[in-house]
Amino acid sequence: MENLKKEPTNNEISKKKGISMLAGVTVLVIVLVGLFYWQATKDQIYVEKATISAPEIALSATEGGMLEGIFVKEGDIVPANTTVAQIGNETVKTATPGLVIQTKNNIGENFSPGEPVVTIINPTDLRVVAQIEEDKGLSDIVVGQQAVFTVDAFGSKKFYGTVDAVAPTSRDSGVVFSISDKREVKNFDVKIRFDEKQYAQLKNGMSAKAWVYKN
Repeated sequence: MENLKKEPTNNEISKKKGISMLAGVTVLVIVLVGLFYWQATKDQIYVEKATISAPEIALSATEGGMLEGIFVKEGDIVPANTTVAQIGNETVKTATPGLVIQTKNNIGENFSPGEPVVTIINPTDLRVVAQIEEDKGLSDIVVGQQAVFTVDAFGSKKFYGTVDAVAPTSRDSGVVFSISDKREVKNFDVKIRFDEKQYAQLKNGMSAKAWVYKN
């Protein structure tokens, strides 16, 4: 006896239509999300590797001698002309105000002339220093552009700043000889200024990520 093909019921047809519609809607949503992301990021330059930092100021004695005392500790805010250490007969003082980030507490140890005993930074010099590869949008970054950045310690919280400087030379300016045909990609520093008083929670050495808005 010949087998008869069973015709699909209305319920089965409806289910198939529903699945097809759901698949179509899913694809449309994915496309729309992709377009939205592209639109939102096409005018931005993303930098994965960045650090919050300021130039370090090393304080030392000009003549050298035995460390007699340290009068500050890490984390102290010190004004200009503050005595921070005594080496031999010489007092070591700050020339500018700053934040103490490192001290040598080896009392009784001899320090050579110019050997740092205390290191400070000026909090107003804190910047987001973003390391961007030369072929990842460096040519589109100029001083004055707006930027947004996140800091690993604060998750997805956004902070805002302005491009303050673009390094004129790469981080590694040494000549590298290689037998490989692949050219070495250089990294350049892009410094982003922010309001250190508004963002007092940001500390020297914190890791960050940055997005620079193209003009």
